[in-house]
Amino acid sequence: MKSLTQRIPLLDPLLKGVGQIMLQENAWTGLLFLAGIFCGSLQMGIGAILATLCGTITAKVLNYKEEEIQSGLYGFSAALVGVALPFYFQTVAVIWIAIVIGAILATMLQHFFIVKKIPVFTFPFVFVTWILLYIFHQVYPVAASDVLMMEAQVNEDFAHALRGFGQVIFQGSTIAGLLFFIAVFISSPISALYAMAAGVVAAMISSCLSLTPQENIAMGLGSYNAVLCAIVFAGTKVMDGFWVLLSVVLALFIAWIMASYNFTLLTFPFVAGTCLTLVLKNIHTNFFNIEKVAKSGANQRH
Repeated sequence: MKSLTQRIPLLDPLLKGVGQIMLQENAWTGLLFLAGIFCGSLQMGIGAILATLCGTITAKVLNYKEEEIQSGLYGFSAALVGVALPFYFQTVAVIWIAIVIGAILATMLQHFFIVKKIPVFTFPFVFVTWILLYIFHQVYPVAASDVLMMEAQVNEDFAHALRGFGQVIFQGSTIAGLLFFIAVFISSPISALYAMAAGVVAAMISSCLSLTPQENIAMGLGSYNAVLCAIVFAGTKVMDGFWVLLSVVLALFIAWIMASYNFTLLTFPFVAGTCLTLVLKNIHTNFFNIEKVAKSGANQRH
């Protein structure tokens, strides 16, 4: 893969940009993500490549830091815009134009937050897509996509956890979910396993508390934000599991509130739940650091 990416300009940051959708700086991960997307829809696959390419080129033209470009940081929000629009709408000419414009805007917004050192994860994708959804629903209506109009096949089985992986990138099939799980596993096994467990826990909580309709849980729609939360906080310490659980619970609560008011969720519950958990984690860390310093000082005095 390394020799191939060296021969083809932009291939490495493009694949890593797609991989960064689930916080993985890995070209193989990005390639498997693309395979899963293409399994679900040719239009969404093309949209992902087009948008990621536009985001990467925008970053280069605007002279963003090369190491950030090469790590794929300017590809993942753009890629999600490129998948979201063909998911929601018929791929008429205006949608392809919107993918290009949306990818550029998401990239610029991502750069703003990177410069300010504010961790917002996929928020640029969420913000830009909300605007485009409003435009194509209210201002310049475009027909819904065939994927959106299709009646979902609901299966009550364990595979809802895999479908949670798939739904991160708008894919409802078990095959796409399995490809996405493998893609994360080859980059970070512990992240993949934590994400799988979080998907199961989120589905159980949603079902027990009736936060999400059963058919949506079976399709993985009750799990995908939890998958992303788990990947952020996955680690080998006991407290890592606590932060994963806290972020999942917060994301579920935020998703429930948004759904009650008929908001389009996208990955906003993940963004909000993760940011709140990061704030609490920093407070916890600072508090214990102060305690350690105080105890150290007391020991020295004695």
